[in-house]
Amino acid sequence: MTTAAPSLDFGPYLDVSVHSSAGANAPPHLENQDNYLVIDSTGSAVFLREQAGQRQQVAHWPAGHMRVAVLDGMGGHGRGREAAEAVVAGLLEIPACRTLGELSARLDLLHGQLQHHFGCDPTTGKRPGTTLTMLELRPGKPALLYHVGDSRLYEMIDAQVTPMTVDHVPATAFAMAGLLGEHEWWQQVHGEHRSQISQAFILGNAFANPAELADDLYELSPRNLPSYLYHLPDRRALELDPRAVYLLASDGFWACADPRAWLARWPRLFNGHHSAHGMSAALFAEMSSNPPPELHIDNLTAIVLRPLYNDETAAPISTQQLYRGEP
Repeated sequence: MTTAAPSLDFGPYLDVSVHSSAGANAPPHLENQDNYLVIDSTGSAVFLREQAGQRQQVAHWPAGHMRVAVLDGMGGHGRGREAAEAVVAGLLEIPACRTLGELSARLDLLHGQLQHHFGCDPTTGKRPGTTLTMLELRPGKPALLYHVGDSRLYEMIDAQVTPMTVDHVPATAFAMAGLLGEHEWWQQVHGEHRSQISQAFILGNAFANPAELADDLYELSPRNLPSYLYHLPDRRALELDPRAVYLLASDGFWACADPRAWLARWPRLFNGHHSAHGMSAALFAEMSSNPPPELHIDNLTAIVLRPLYNDETAAPISTQQLYRGEP
């Protein structure tokens, strides 16, 4: 297991921690094809390369700006790990983005460049891919969310665990085509474990035409999502609630027979700790010592973001304080 964030600087109003492992009680040979990127308020970055933790200073990084991302590589024979590493390397080269348009344009360009770089595996005719769920944390403004794949962002307030992203899976394609209702979509995506995916970074998308894989990324937005998912577009500005704890995670965390029952245990795990590091460590420990029934062993990566409280008033700080570092 890798722990990276405790030695980083996120300012006085945000607490962040990241853990990654090959899996809960995973066999020794299982490769960790997940990855992450955390860039703190001083431009110090942590990530994985060849499954080992790395640290790097990002040149010309603006003070107070931060970036966090979780990636889950796919492709087999190491290409999934290599794909996730290549995206992280690209993210390290992308400067701090101040608008959603800039972030989207730079990431869409990176997607195309890496498609050309990897090409197709000559033995399988396929190319690798990776999920990418990230937050660009801008000083004084809401965060920017960019999401591709089936890793997720969760918001936890008290006992409520709310997904903030839509999985790019066949059930979502059916829902977009009007072939799946709200209850059925929630059951298939959040009530069961399914391993199929309809879109990934580098890989491309099967949303535009389910019969073939298209090169481009297909942005899910109110223009194409069903009404019950309008509020969860892939790319949007997101106000972080100072009462909440946020979790970016790869899908190994809910690869079990009853994901909803398992997720309902998370608030109790988190409430027993007063730091992001303690929360993420507790989640990984629970996966190892008391996992959900019928857990499918898979790579695990999680980033916990915890807005800090004002000790003098015992009340949550304002969103402006969270981003601007104002007293």
